[in-house]
This record gives sequence, C-alpha cells and structure tokens, in this order.
Amino acid sequence: MAQQHLDPPTDPAADPMAGPVSGDALAEYLRAQATEFLRSLRQHREAGDGGPPARAKSRAGEGGGTEDSGDAALALRRSARRISGTLHTFRALLDAEWSEAMRPELAWVSGTLAREHAYAARLDRLLLALHRLSGSSAFPTQTTGAAEGAGPRGRAGVPERGNLTVGAAKAGALLERQLTLARTRAHSAALQALGSSRFHAVADSVAVLASEVPLTPAAQAADLRPPAAAAEERLADAVAALPLVTAGHPYNAEALVHGLSAEPAPHPQDGPWHQVRLLLRLHRYAREVLYGRYGENAAVDVRLLAAGQALDRHRDASEAAAAAAAAARTPRIAPATAYALGVLHADQRHEVEAARFAFQQSWQKQAVGTP
Repeated sequence: MAQQHLDPPTDPAADPMAGPVSGDALAEYLRAQATEFLRSLRQHREAGDGGPPARAKSRAGEGGGTEDSGDAALALRRSARRISGTLHTFRALLDAEWSEAMRPELAWVSGTLAREHAYAARLDRLLLALHRLSGSSAFPTQTTGAAEGAGPRGRAGVPERGNLTVGAAKAGALLERQLTLARTRAHSAALQALGSSRFHAVADSVAVLASEVPLTPAAQAADLRPPAAAAEERLADAVAALPLVTAGHPYNAEALVHGLSAEPAPHPQDGPWHQVRLLLRLHRYAREVLYGRYGENAAVDVRLLAAGQALDRHRDASEAAAAAAAAARTPRIAPATAYALGVLHADQRHEVEAARFAFQQSWQKQAVGTP
C-alpha cells in the first residue's frame, strides 16, 4: 500500500525543506531538551517524594506538591525520550562514543520513571472496564474529601464496586492487589534510581549537554534532512508491513487471534504495532529538530497526532489485556472470577482492534499541518 509523505507547513519561510538545515539546529534542540531535563529534575526534587500516601493527602487538599511531582516526572521522561531519540536519529553527526553511552542511560531513566504511572493507569482502565461491562447505570465521578484518602478504591474517576457482580467485584479486587503491589514496587525502584550514582552520572552528562553539544567536525556543514528522511522512511516501511487492509474493516476480530493461548508471552501480533509507535515518535522528534519548533511552539501535524494517539491506545489496551490474562492465571480463583477476567481480557483485545482501526483511518488521511 502506497504511503503518503507528510506535507510541510504552508508558509515557505517556515519550511526547512526549502534549504539545508545545519547542525546548529540539532545543537539548539539538544540544548533546549537538556535544559528542560534539568529544570524538571529540579522541580521533581523540590516537590518531594510524591508516593501513594502523599497522593491521598493531595487529593484531600493536604499535599498540593504531589501533582507538581507527577508533572515534573512526566516532563523529565519527555525530555529524556527526546534527547535519546534525537541521538539515535542524528547519531552520525554526534560523537559516537558519547552518543552510544548516553542513549541506553536515558532510556533507563525514562523507562524507570514510567512504570509507576503505567501501573496506575492500567488499574484505572481495567476497573472502569469492569464497571462498564457489568452494565452499571452509575457514572464514574470524582470522589472527594476523606473518601479519597480512605483507601485505594478512592481514586479519581474509578467507581466503587458495590453494584458489580460477584465475579467482577472479585476480579477487580484481585487486579487491585496485583497492580497496586506492582505500582508500589515501581515507585520504590524509581526513588532508588533517582538517588543512585548511575542517575547522578546521567544528570551530570545532561548538564554538560545543556552548554556543549558534542557534534562531529563535519556536523556544522552537514544537512539534517537526510537523517530525518531516513527516519520517515523507516516509519513508512514499518507501517507498510502492518495489515492495514484488515485493520480497515471494523470488527474483523483479528486482534482476538491467539486470545486463548496459554503462553504468558506478549501477544504475537502486537510487536509490529508497538514498533511503529516507537518509529512514529522518532519521526516526530526529527520533525521538531528540522522545524526548530517544539514545546508550546511546536508545529502540530494533525495526521501524526491522531496516529500517535491511536497507537498509544493500542499499547494501553494490549498491556491491560495482558494484565487481565495474568490475573486469570492466579491459582485457585473462583470460576466466576476467572469468567469475569476472561470477559475483561476479550474486551481489551477488542479495544486493541478498535485502536488499529483508528490508526488505519488516520494514517490514510491526507496530511494536514498547522503552523
């Protein structure tokens, strides 16, 4: 299937493709992301721990710095991803030894900080799905006051299990125990990582990057467009390998194949879609370097934005389905609980299929850029 290349902004003066883009643009971008990394790190330290007890206090109005800690961690991950992705795409223009040493360390930082949020979001997603699948007429609402600090069921947007069926309620309790434990461990691991000598070495390297970018001697005269075009081609090739024709038909049930497999390994169909998500992210970062506009001033490609959101939903639903399947393998659970987890797993695999359909629909649209 032929792939459409992205259209540049309509303003010729803002189009980097109108002429070569020098290594100065790469240096400016990396310095900006390094500065954002350091700023977010400082905010995270000033906000404090932000652990589960502090979150309960924050929701009750007693710990306003917790949300700041979460936002700072998100910004820290975002800048780490951008630096790492840019080092990968434009590695030929950077000091090879330094770049190869930095990329895995930045990926470690981003991945370590992401796990706690991922477990919390996965639990909320599964509990909301259980509530929906149980046919409850109650709409999930924001809980307030002491109820929020009373226990793990008081999270914002997650309904109580009072009107769930017995199987769904027990399934929810099992998922809550497993994912809350995983989240607590991820939080402890993140705190340990942020205090480690390994992280301090990464922060020191990023601090140097904020003032001095190790470009190669030839980078100043080099053109950034060929590496960015190569990133786009890798994305186009990966998308071309996806079954987009099948995904273009709603309710094709392709995502349910192997749904009853006893293997605990990740779903075999999801890997290529996850790879496209990563390649799409690298392509977006390369565009940010070329256009010299990022953060609040970023040029937004509506097509890329919609495709990225669909792939994010695909990843979230895939991981939620895997969590439901893992819970269903718990020994000696009641048949009603196992049945509820099976229905939940199938529901999330249908969400995977819906996300693939949404990606296919957005990817086939003509590219539209907004300045």
